[in-house]
Amino acid sequence: MKFHFFHLMPYPNLPADFREKYRSVWIDVPARLYDPVDGHRIYHEYLDELAFAEAEGFDGLCVNEHHQNAYGLMPSPNLMAAILARTTTRAKLVLMGNSVALYNPPIRVAEEMAMLDVLSGGRLIAGFPVGTPMDSVFAYGENPATLRDKYREAVQLILRAWREPDVFAFNGKYTQLRYVNVWPRPIQKCLENDFLYANLSYFGYQEAQKVMDGFWQTVARHNVEPNPYRAGFLQFVGVADSDAEAEKLYAEHAKYFWQRCLHVYGGYVNPPGYTSLATIKAGIEGQVARIISRAGARAELAKMGWRDFIDRGYLVAGSPDTVVDRLNDLADKLRVGHLMVLLQFGNMPKETALYNTQRFAREVMPRLRPRFGEWEDRWWPATPKQGAAA
Repeated sequence: MKFHFFHLMPYPNLPADFREKYRSVWIDVPARLYDPVDGHRIYHEYLDELAFAEAEGFDGLCVNEHHQNAYGLMPSPNLMAAILARTTTRAKLVLMGNSVALYNPPIRVAEEMAMLDVLSGGRLIAGFPVGTPMDSVFAYGENPATLRDKYREAVQLILRAWREPDVFAFNGKYTQLRYVNVWPRPIQKCLENDFLYANLSYFGYQEAQKVMDGFWQTVARHNVEPNPYRAGFLQFVGVADSDAEAEKLYAEHAKYFWQRCLHVYGGYVNPPGYTSLATIKAGIEGQVARIISRAGARAELAKMGWRDFIDRGYLVAGSPDTVVDRLNDLADKLRVGHLMVLLQFGNMPKETALYNTQRFAREVMPRLRPRFGEWEDRWWPATPKQGAAA
Protein backbone atom coordinates (compact mmCIF):
# COMPACT_ATOMS: atom_id res chain seq x y z
CA MET A 1 0.00 0.00 0.00
CA LYS A 2 1.19 3.53 -0.76
CA PHE A 3 0.46 6.61 1.34
CA HIS A 4 -0.05 10.16 0.18
CA PHE A 5 -0.16 13.30 2.32
CA PHE A 6 -3.09 15.33 1.03
CA HIS A 7 -3.39 19.03 1.85
CA LEU A 8 -6.38 21.28 1.19
CA MET A 9 -4.74 24.44 2.60
CA PRO A 10 -7.98 25.67 4.24
CA TYR A 11 -8.36 29.17 5.62
CA PRO A 12 -8.30 28.66 9.41
CA ASN A 13 -9.66 32.03 10.58
CA LEU A 14 -13.34 31.97 9.64
CA PRO A 15 -15.45 33.45 12.47
CA ALA A 16 -17.33 31.23 14.90
CA ASP A 17 -20.67 32.54 13.62
CA PHE A 18 -19.75 31.95 9.97
CA ARG A 19 -22.65 29.56 9.32
CA GLU A 20 -25.18 31.96 10.78
CA LYS A 21 -23.90 35.09 9.01
CA TYR A 22 -22.82 33.88 5.59
CA ARG A 23 -24.49 31.81 2.90
CA SER A 24 -21.55 29.82 1.60
CA VAL A 25 -17.83 29.15 2.00
CA TRP A 26 -17.63 28.99 -1.80
CA ILE A 27 -18.26 31.55 -4.56
CA ASP A 28 -19.80 34.44 -2.60
CA VAL A 29 -17.82 34.20 0.66
CA PRO A 30 -16.90 37.85 1.45
CA ALA A 31 -13.28 38.59 0.55
CA ARG A 32 -13.00 40.92 3.56
CA LEU A 33 -12.79 37.81 5.76
CA TYR A 34 -9.36 37.00 4.29
CA ASP A 35 -6.26 38.51 5.90
CA PRO A 36 -3.42 38.37 3.34
CA VAL A 37 -0.76 39.21 5.92
CA ASP A 38 -1.75 36.22 8.02
CA GLY A 39 -2.18 34.31 4.77
CA HIS A 40 1.57 34.66 4.19
CA ARG A 41 2.27 32.80 7.44
CA ILE A 42 -0.38 30.17 6.72
CA TYR A 43 0.99 29.29 3.28
CA HIS A 44 4.48 28.80 4.66
CA GLU A 45 3.21 26.64 7.52
CA TYR A 46 1.29 24.46 5.08
CA LEU A 47 4.34 24.07 2.85
CA ASP A 48 6.38 23.11 5.93
CA GLU A 49 3.82 20.42 6.71
CA LEU A 50 4.11 18.98 3.20
CA ALA A 51 7.90 18.90 3.37
CA PHE A 52 7.71 17.28 6.81
CA ALA A 53 5.50 14.54 5.40
CA GLU A 54 8.18 13.65 2.87
CA ALA A 55 10.78 13.51 5.64
CA GLU A 56 8.51 11.11 7.56
CA GLY A 57 8.32 8.70 4.63
CA PHE A 58 5.12 9.51 2.74
CA ASP A 59 5.16 8.31 -0.85
CA GLY A 60 3.33 11.27 -2.37
CA LEU A 61 2.40 14.87 -1.63
CA CYS A 62 -1.01 15.93 -2.95
CA VAL A 63 -2.09 19.42 -3.98
CA ASN A 64 -5.32 20.45 -5.72
CA GLU A 65 -7.18 23.25 -7.50
CA HIS A 66 -10.10 25.28 -6.14
CA HIS A 67 -11.39 28.79 -6.78
CA GLN A 68 -13.20 31.56 -4.91
CA ASN A 69 -13.44 29.84 -1.56
CA ALA A 70 -12.09 29.63 1.98
CA TYR A 71 -12.11 25.84 2.00
CA GLY A 72 -8.92 25.36 -0.02
CA LEU A 73 -6.49 28.17 -0.83
CA MET A 74 -4.87 26.70 -3.96
CA PRO A 75 -6.28 28.31 -7.10
CA SER A 76 -3.01 27.14 -8.70
CA PRO A 77 -1.72 23.78 -7.46
CA ASN A 78 1.10 24.09 -9.98
CA LEU A 79 2.61 26.94 -7.97
CA MET A 80 2.66 24.78 -4.85
CA ALA A 81 4.08 21.83 -6.78
CA ALA A 82 6.83 24.05 -8.19
CA ILE A 83 7.89 25.03 -4.67
CA LEU A 84 7.83 21.38 -3.57
CA ALA A 85 9.91 20.39 -6.61
CA ARG A 86 12.71 22.51 -5.12
CA THR A 87 12.24 21.73 -1.42
CA THR A 88 11.72 17.96 -1.64
CA THR A 89 13.78 15.23 -3.26
CA ARG A 90 11.99 11.87 -3.05
CA ALA A 91 8.21 11.99 -2.69
CA LYS A 92 6.09 12.09 -5.83
CA LEU A 93 4.27 15.36 -6.51
CA VAL A 94 0.62 14.44 -6.97
CA LEU A 95 -1.42 17.08 -8.78
CA MET A 96 -5.02 16.28 -7.94
CA GLY A 97 -4.93 18.22 -10.22
CA ASN A 98 -5.56 20.73 -13.00
CA SER A 99 -9.20 21.19 -14.06
CA VAL A 100 -8.28 21.10 -17.74
CA ALA A 101 -11.65 22.24 -19.11
CA LEU A 102 -11.03 25.66 -17.51
CA TYR A 103 -7.94 26.42 -19.58
CA ASN A 104 -8.13 27.98 -23.04
CA PRO A 105 -6.17 26.54 -24.66
CA PRO A 106 -5.60 23.51 -22.40
CA ILE A 107 -2.12 23.09 -23.88
CA ARG A 108 -1.09 25.44 -21.06
CA VAL A 109 -1.62 22.51 -18.65
CA ALA A 110 0.59 20.26 -20.79
CA GLU A 111 3.37 22.86 -20.70
CA GLU A 112 3.21 23.54 -16.96
CA MET A 113 3.02 19.87 -16.01
CA ALA A 114 5.98 19.13 -18.29
CA MET A 115 7.90 21.90 -16.51
CA LEU A 116 7.05 20.36 -13.14
CA ASP A 117 8.11 16.90 -14.25
CA VAL A 118 11.48 18.24 -15.40
CA LEU A 119 11.94 20.41 -12.31
CA SER A 120 11.21 17.48 -10.00
CA GLY A 121 13.33 14.97 -11.88
CA GLY A 122 10.40 12.88 -13.11
CA ARG A 123 8.38 12.86 -9.86
CA LEU A 124 5.14 14.32 -11.20
CA ILE A 125 1.84 12.42 -11.04
CA ALA A 126 -0.62 14.25 -13.30
CA GLY A 127 -4.25 14.30 -12.20
CA PHE A 128 -7.14 15.47 -14.38
CA PRO A 129 -10.32 16.22 -12.39
CA VAL A 130 -13.44 17.52 -14.08
CA GLY A 131 -13.65 20.06 -11.25
CA THR A 132 -16.42 20.77 -8.79
CA PRO A 133 -19.39 22.72 -10.14
CA MET A 134 -18.49 25.50 -7.73
CA ASP A 135 -15.06 25.88 -9.35
CA SER A 136 -15.93 25.14 -12.96
CA VAL A 137 -19.48 26.41 -13.51
CA PHE A 138 -19.87 29.23 -10.99
CA ALA A 139 -16.32 30.54 -10.46
CA TYR A 140 -15.07 30.12 -14.05
CA GLY A 141 -18.35 30.36 -15.94
CA GLU A 142 -18.17 27.07 -17.85
CA ASN A 143 -21.34 25.64 -19.39
CA PRO A 144 -22.23 22.56 -17.28
CA ALA A 145 -23.84 20.83 -20.27
CA THR A 146 -20.61 20.85 -22.31
CA LEU A 147 -18.09 20.71 -19.46
CA ARG A 148 -17.38 16.96 -19.59
CA ASP A 149 -17.12 16.90 -23.37
CA LYS A 150 -14.67 19.80 -23.25
CA TYR A 151 -12.77 18.06 -20.46
CA ARG A 152 -12.34 14.85 -22.49
CA GLU A 153 -11.10 16.74 -25.51
CA ALA A 154 -8.62 18.69 -23.38
CA VAL A 155 -7.21 15.51 -21.82
CA GLN A 156 -6.87 13.98 -25.30
CA LEU A 157 -4.91 17.02 -26.49
CA ILE A 158 -2.59 17.07 -23.47
CA LEU A 159 -1.74 13.38 -23.70
CA ARG A 160 -1.09 13.62 -27.44
CA ALA A 161 1.14 16.66 -26.87
CA TRP A 162 3.29 14.61 -24.51
CA ARG A 163 3.42 11.61 -26.84
CA GLU A 164 4.00 13.14 -30.27
CA PRO A 165 7.69 13.71 -31.11
CA ASP A 166 6.88 16.20 -33.88
CA VAL A 167 4.75 19.30 -34.40
CA PHE A 168 1.10 18.53 -35.13
CA ALA A 169 -2.17 20.38 -35.69
CA PHE A 170 -5.19 19.87 -33.44
CA ASN A 171 -8.67 20.57 -34.74
CA GLY A 172 -11.06 19.87 -31.90
CA LYS A 173 -14.59 21.01 -31.16
CA TYR A 174 -13.47 23.41 -28.45
CA THR A 175 -9.78 23.97 -29.25
CA GLN A 176 -8.11 24.52 -32.63
CA LEU A 177 -4.34 24.88 -32.80
CA ARG A 178 -2.27 25.02 -35.98
CA TYR A 179 0.93 24.19 -34.12
CA VAL A 180 1.26 21.97 -31.06
CA ASN A 181 4.87 21.50 -29.96
CA VAL A 182 5.29 21.33 -26.17
CA TRP A 183 8.59 22.57 -24.77
CA PRO A 184 9.97 21.50 -22.34
CA ARG A 185 9.32 17.80 -22.82
CA PRO A 186 8.46 15.78 -19.68
CA ILE A 187 11.02 13.29 -18.40
CA GLN A 188 8.38 10.59 -18.07
CA LYS A 189 7.01 8.96 -21.21
CA CYS A 190 3.25 9.03 -21.66
CA LEU A 191 2.36 5.64 -23.12
CA GLU A 192 -1.28 4.78 -22.50
CA ASN A 193 -4.54 5.91 -20.91
CA ASP A 194 -4.91 3.24 -18.23
CA PHE A 195 -5.74 5.87 -15.63
CA LEU A 196 -5.82 5.43 -11.89
CA TYR A 197 -9.20 6.39 -10.37
CA ALA A 198 -9.03 8.47 -7.18
CA ASN A 199 -12.13 8.96 -5.03
CA LEU A 200 -11.69 12.10 -2.96
CA SER A 201 -14.25 11.69 -0.21
CA TYR A 202 -14.92 14.08 2.66
CA PHE A 203 -17.55 11.79 4.13
CA GLY A 204 -15.59 8.61 4.76
CA TYR A 205 -15.31 5.20 3.26
CA GLN A 206 -18.79 4.08 4.32
CA GLU A 207 -20.37 6.78 2.13
CA ALA A 208 -17.96 5.90 -0.69
CA GLN A 209 -18.81 2.20 -0.87
CA LYS A 210 -21.42 2.56 -3.63
CA VAL A 211 -19.13 4.63 -5.85
CA MET A 212 -16.17 2.30 -5.44
CA ASP A 213 -18.34 -0.78 -6.00
CA GLY A 214 -19.44 0.81 -9.26
CA PHE A 215 -15.84 1.42 -10.25
CA TRP A 216 -14.81 -2.19 -9.67
CA GLN A 217 -17.89 -3.40 -11.56
CA THR A 218 -16.75 -1.28 -14.50
CA VAL A 219 -13.26 -2.76 -14.23
CA ALA A 220 -14.76 -6.25 -14.39
CA ARG A 221 -16.97 -5.32 -17.34
CA HIS A 222 -13.90 -4.24 -19.31
CA ASN A 223 -12.12 -7.50 -18.45
CA VAL A 224 -9.06 -5.85 -16.93
CA GLU A 225 -7.32 -7.04 -13.80
CA PRO A 226 -8.81 -5.86 -10.48
CA ASN A 227 -5.47 -4.46 -9.37
CA PRO A 228 -5.97 -2.41 -6.15
CA TYR A 229 -3.31 0.03 -7.31
CA ARG A 230 -5.56 1.29 -10.07
CA ALA A 231 -7.64 3.04 -7.35
CA GLY A 232 -7.05 5.57 -4.60
CA PHE A 233 -9.14 6.97 -1.77
CA LEU A 234 -8.98 9.98 0.55
CA GLN A 235 -9.67 9.60 4.28
CA PHE A 236 -9.49 12.01 7.23
CA VAL A 237 -7.33 10.53 10.01
CA GLY A 238 -6.31 11.53 13.55
CA VAL A 239 -3.79 9.51 15.58
CA ALA A 240 -3.23 9.88 19.34
CA ASP A 241 -2.32 7.86 22.43
CA SER A 242 -5.92 6.83 22.94
CA ASP A 243 -9.37 7.32 21.51
CA ALA A 244 -10.13 9.83 24.26
CA GLU A 245 -6.99 11.85 23.54
CA ALA A 246 -7.87 11.90 19.84
CA GLU A 247 -11.13 13.64 20.68
CA LYS A 248 -9.30 16.25 22.77
CA LEU A 249 -6.77 16.90 20.00
CA TYR A 250 -8.93 16.85 16.90
CA ALA A 251 -12.62 17.47 17.72
CA GLU A 252 -12.47 21.25 17.35
CA HIS A 253 -10.69 21.02 14.00
CA ALA A 254 -13.10 18.39 12.69
CA LYS A 255 -16.08 20.57 13.56
CA TYR A 256 -14.41 23.56 11.89
CA PHE A 257 -13.95 21.59 8.67
CA TRP A 258 -17.39 20.01 8.36
CA GLN A 259 -19.34 22.95 9.75
CA ARG A 260 -17.46 25.90 8.24
CA CYS A 261 -15.24 24.66 5.39
CA LEU A 262 -18.16 22.62 3.99
CA HIS A 263 -20.81 25.26 4.53
CA VAL A 264 -21.73 25.29 0.83
CA TYR A 265 -24.90 26.82 -0.56
CA GLY A 266 -27.00 24.00 -2.04
CA GLY A 267 -27.65 25.94 -5.24
CA TYR A 268 -23.98 25.68 -6.18
CA VAL A 269 -23.43 21.93 -5.88
CA ASN A 270 -25.36 20.35 -8.78
CA PRO A 271 -26.35 22.67 -11.64
CA PRO A 272 -28.43 21.11 -14.47
CA GLY A 273 -26.20 19.37 -16.99
CA TYR A 274 -23.20 18.95 -14.72
CA THR A 275 -23.91 15.31 -13.77
CA SER A 276 -23.53 12.78 -16.58
CA LEU A 277 -26.52 10.70 -17.69
CA ALA A 278 -24.69 7.49 -16.82
CA THR A 279 -24.16 8.73 -13.27
CA ILE A 280 -27.79 9.76 -12.93
CA LYS A 281 -28.99 6.38 -14.21
CA ALA A 282 -26.73 4.62 -11.71
CA GLY A 283 -28.32 6.60 -8.87
CA ILE A 284 -24.99 8.12 -7.83
CA GLU A 285 -24.78 11.68 -6.55
CA GLY A 286 -21.70 13.77 -6.00
CA GLN A 287 -20.59 13.62 -2.39
CA VAL A 288 -21.14 17.30 -1.63
CA ALA A 289 -24.47 17.34 -3.44
CA ARG A 290 -25.58 14.21 -1.61
CA ILE A 291 -24.79 15.62 1.80
CA ILE A 292 -25.52 19.31 1.34
CA SER A 293 -28.54 19.43 -1.00
CA ARG A 294 -30.88 16.91 0.56
CA ALA A 295 -33.60 18.25 2.82
CA GLY A 296 -32.36 19.21 6.26
CA ALA A 297 -28.78 18.12 5.59
CA ARG A 298 -27.18 21.49 6.21
CA ALA A 299 -28.96 21.82 9.55
CA GLU A 300 -28.02 18.24 10.44
CA LEU A 301 -24.36 18.82 9.63
CA ALA A 302 -24.32 21.91 11.85
CA LYS A 303 -25.40 19.81 14.87
CA MET A 304 -22.99 16.93 14.38
CA GLY A 305 -20.28 16.29 16.93
CA TRP A 306 -17.25 14.08 17.44
CA ARG A 307 -19.17 10.84 17.92
CA ASP A 308 -21.13 11.46 14.72
CA PHE A 309 -17.96 12.00 12.69
CA ILE A 310 -16.45 8.80 14.05
CA ASP A 311 -19.54 6.59 13.82
CA ARG A 312 -20.29 7.66 10.24
CA GLY A 313 -16.70 7.13 9.18
CA TYR A 314 -16.11 10.74 8.16
CA LEU A 315 -13.05 10.66 10.39
CA VAL A 316 -10.91 7.68 11.40
CA ALA A 317 -9.35 8.66 14.71
CA GLY A 318 -8.02 7.19 17.94
CA SER A 319 -5.08 5.12 19.08
CA PRO A 320 -2.77 3.57 16.47
CA ASP A 321 -4.56 0.23 16.98
CA THR A 322 -7.96 1.83 16.37
CA VAL A 323 -6.75 3.64 13.25
CA VAL A 324 -5.07 0.53 11.82
CA ASP A 325 -8.21 -1.54 12.39
CA ARG A 326 -10.46 1.00 10.66
CA LEU A 327 -8.08 1.48 7.73
CA ASN A 328 -7.78 -2.26 7.27
CA ASP A 329 -11.57 -2.33 7.07
CA LEU A 330 -11.41 0.46 4.49
CA ALA A 331 -8.86 -1.49 2.44
CA ASP A 332 -10.99 -4.65 2.62
CA LYS A 333 -14.17 -2.90 1.46
CA LEU A 334 -12.82 -0.45 -1.12
CA ARG A 335 -9.72 -2.35 -2.40
CA VAL A 336 -7.60 0.78 -2.81
CA GLY A 337 -3.84 0.47 -3.06
CA HIS A 338 -3.25 4.21 -2.83
CA LEU A 339 -4.45 5.80 0.42
CA MET A 340 -4.52 9.58 0.59
CA VAL A 341 -4.86 10.94 4.09
CA LEU A 342 -5.89 14.35 5.40
CA LEU A 343 -3.92 14.76 8.62
CA GLN A 344 -4.26 18.55 8.68
CA PHE A 345 -7.89 19.64 8.52
CA GLY A 346 -9.98 22.63 9.45
CA ASN A 347 -8.20 25.12 11.68
CA MET A 348 -5.62 22.65 12.96
CA PRO A 349 -2.41 24.44 14.04
CA LYS A 350 0.95 23.44 12.63
CA GLU A 351 2.24 21.68 15.75
CA THR A 352 -0.84 19.45 15.93
CA ALA A 353 -0.61 18.66 12.21
CA LEU A 354 3.06 17.67 12.57
CA TYR A 355 2.23 15.49 15.59
CA ASN A 356 -0.57 13.74 13.70
CA THR A 357 1.64 13.28 10.63
CA GLN A 358 4.52 11.79 12.58
CA ARG A 359 2.38 9.38 14.53
CA PHE A 360 0.62 8.19 11.40
CA ALA A 361 3.92 7.73 9.57
CA ARG A 362 5.65 5.86 12.38
CA GLU A 363 2.85 3.86 13.99
CA VAL A 364 0.24 3.28 11.28
CA MET A 365 1.94 3.21 7.87
CA PRO A 366 4.38 0.36 8.64
CA ARG A 367 1.50 -1.90 9.71
CA LEU A 368 -0.50 -1.26 6.53
CA ARG A 369 2.29 -1.24 3.95
CA PRO A 370 2.13 -5.00 3.30
CA ARG A 371 -1.46 -4.70 2.07
CA PHE A 372 -1.78 -5.67 -1.61
CA GLY A 373 1.91 -6.58 -1.79
CA GLU A 374 1.08 -9.39 -4.20
CA TRP A 375 0.10 -6.85 -6.88
CA GLU A 376 2.39 -4.77 -9.10
CA ASP A 377 1.78 -1.02 -8.95
CA ARG A 378 1.94 -0.12 -12.64
CA TRP A 379 0.64 3.42 -12.00
CA TRP A 380 3.66 4.56 -10.00
CA PRO A 381 6.35 6.68 -11.68
CA ALA A 382 9.66 4.83 -11.94
CA THR A 383 12.96 6.67 -11.70
CA PRO A 384 13.95 8.54 -14.87
CA LYS A 385 16.64 5.94 -15.60
CA GLN A 386 13.92 3.29 -15.88
CA GLY A 387 11.98 5.16 -18.57
CA ALA A 388 8.88 5.88 -16.49
CA ALA A 389 5.36 5.85 -17.90
CA ALA A 390 3.07 8.71 -16.87
